[in-house]
Amino acid sequence: MAREAANALVARGQPVVTSLAGVTLTPHLPQGEIHVGGFGGVAGLMNYLAHEAFDWVVDAAHPFAAQMSAHAHEACKSVGLRLLRLEAPAWQPQKGDAWHRVDSMVQAVEALPRNAKVVITVGRKEIAAFFARADVSGVARMIEAPNCAVPAHWQALFERPPFTLEAEIDLLRACGASLLVSKNAGGARAAKLDAAAALGLGVVMVARPFKPAIKTVINVSEMLGTLGFAD
Repeated sequence: MAREAANALVARGQPVVTSLAGVTLTPHLPQGEIHVGGFGGVAGLMNYLAHEAFDWVVDAAHPFAAQMSAHAHEACKSVGLRLLRLEAPAWQPQKGDAWHRVDSMVQAVEALPRNAKVVITVGRKEIAAFFARADVSGVARMIEAPNCAVPAHWQALFERPPFTLEAEIDLLRACGASLLVSKNAGGARAAKLDAAAALGLGVVMVARPFKPAIKTVINVSEMLGTLGFAD
């Protein structure tokens, strides 16, 4: 939603700086000014925010970017800057879902049965721990290549969402998966979850990490209203 939020503000004539971590090498960039890379911890972020004299900070980081959100909270509190989190609600299981919910990526790796055939959709930064399970195989889907070797008994797919229900069903069937592993990114329900339910497959769902409690809106329309730029 960060790109959508920045574009909406620019369309209303507001100067916007979007900060990207730089993890994705070929991101879809929003309109407005772009800052890529870190700030040098909380102290560096505090200096940057104070120097640029922003009116608001909107934390639109991925729900699993807990450190980024924590730094934003601490820095804004220290410099007295208003902070708003833009984050879609977490997914909730529906009828037909067979979820096994875990609290961390470590628990997700441990939850896989021996010799399991799985489809992993957790991103390239966390995939190495799954590859280390020599008895587990399957498909690892991510946007860009990981910083580790892909074992011979794994297939890596480099694809960017969105995905259709038909394509997700075909993927799960083609590789003979018995499980899907996913982060609870939230927002509109992902087609992969409906595909797993349609095929009667279990889902290892990794819960969101802790983030400091702040005012949160769930979509760009609510964000614009809170910032005072509603239509």
